[in-house]
Amino acid sequence: MITRRRAFLQENIMIVASDNHERASETQSPSWQHQLSHAIRDPKVLCQRLGLDETWLKGAQTGHKLFEVRVPDAYLNRIAYSAPHDPLLRQVLPLGDETLAPAGYVTDPLEEADHRPARGLIHKYAGRVLLIASPTCAVNCRYCFRRHFPYSENSPSRAQWQEALDYLRGDVSIHEAILSGGDPLAASDRQLAWLVNELEHIPHLKRLRIHTRLPVVIPDRVDSALLEWLGNTRLQKVMVLHINHANEIDQAVVDACARLKAAGVTLLNQSVLLRGVNDEVNTLAALSERLFEAGILPYYLHVLDPVQGAAHFDVPDDEARALVSKLREHLPGFLMPRLVREIPGEASKTPL
Repeated sequence: MITRRRAFLQENIMIVASDNHERASETQSPSWQHQLSHAIRDPKVLCQRLGLDETWLKGAQTGHKLFEVRVPDAYLNRIAYSAPHDPLLRQVLPLGDETLAPAGYVTDPLEEADHRPARGLIHKYAGRVLLIASPTCAVNCRYCFRRHFPYSENSPSRAQWQEALDYLRGDVSIHEAILSGGDPLAASDRQLAWLVNELEHIPHLKRLRIHTRLPVVIPDRVDSALLEWLGNTRLQKVMVLHINHANEIDQAVVDACARLKAAGVTLLNQSVLLRGVNDEVNTLAALSERLFEAGILPYYLHVLDPVQGAAHFDVPDDEARALVSKLREHLPGFLMPRLVREIPGEASKTPL
């Protein structure tokens, strides 16, 4: 009888364990790699998932031909259903307006082609260089100033990185390496750990800066593998996130930011001032407040770079200055982002 009872208990323990495993599997999020690879890439699917009227589809398909749609579910879930003017949707939904080509809107608005001394490396400003660590983004923002960037010419293999690394080793005035893209965190942790290890062996480098949208778009990207290599480097760590609206910051983003801060990362945010997204004082004030709640300091508020395909997002400089002037009436100084424009050939960002 004791043997039968033990067998009965063991069988029930196995059933409970199996049930718990199945429930855990049901609630566990897919890996960030899965979420990235399964992002929406079809404008028709995007419109259907968000319940948009068919009148939006033609423009979405037109814009998609110029710059493809890419929206992961984690970001899609923060967009209001059947709301074509939702500020998050406006950032990712292609429009027929992207075919407009007003004077001054060009494919390389920052003239980065003139500042590429090595494959995957851009050197515009004294003391720091930018490395194209990945050609891929988790989300394709319609206003992206690199929507026409020749990534095929600037995506080094591990062997090809040596030219860029030799360039850094040979210039002792460079103190900061900036990982950019695309989105640098779209690269594998193995590749990023290797690259950061190479950088930290360059004695005159002091800081590692990462410009990324992935912890916002897919918060699960901030996992143990990322935190391991990021937390172990000797370099001072700064992560500049890209958030344009308070609605982008849900609890998963807050939790991801907490994990980054625990690993010793300083978190800053840069936004772009966008027509129909954040071009109101209350919206900008709410963004700064929400950023600070998440442990992120506002850094820059960029006016739009004049990239071909994004003119419909433009907010004129005079209007931008007036907005920021009014914003000072709502926020303490430490929550005020600096309004800037990047002008090709200048030694730094230009305050407006």
